[in-house]
Amino acid sequence: MSLTILVDADSMLPAMRAIILRRAVRGNIETVFASDRRLKDVEEAVKNHTAHLRTPLRQVLDKTEIRKVRSSIKMVIVPQGKDSADDYIVSLADENSLVISHDIPLLARAIEKGAAAIDDRGNSYTKENIRTRLSERDVNGMLREMQVFDDRTKRFDAKTIEKFANAFDIVVSSYLLDS
Repeated sequence: MSLTILVDADSMLPAMRAIILRRAVRGNIETVFASDRRLKDVEEAVKNHTAHLRTPLRQVLDKTEIRKVRSSIKMVIVPQGKDSADDYIVSLADENSLVISHDIPLLARAIEKGAAAIDDRGNSYTKENIRTRLSERDVNGMLREMQVFDDRTKRFDAKTIEKFANAFDIVVSSYLLDS
């Protein structure tokens, strides 16, 4: 079985998507970006990757066969609505998947199906640590509602992007070495 990367692309920064796209192209890894809107950077990457894959085949295949060659990257536009991208990603997730999202409940659902999971800040989650992170999230939400605690999310900076890139590379590399 081969790795499939499933990306909750609605809230993913373009810099993070670029990291994922580069690795997906380099390794020709099946990658699905789920969003409720078009993402031009992903669509452009799909187009360029498809052209790159077809170019060397133009001398040996006819046009009908060449048209069948497509990028391993897909942009899936889901209906707008609460959890529509999440539900789509979970429907695809299995033990051969890496799910990437800012949404901790989505990561928990994917882990239940056997997927590996990282967030957009480079934190890896497992069956052992996802429940703790869900509990922390719930407590922080209650404290915010009671106006006792104002949890301001740290802004993305170069270190955060680097941490994500490193975590992503480690998970993908370890999976590819194991398969």
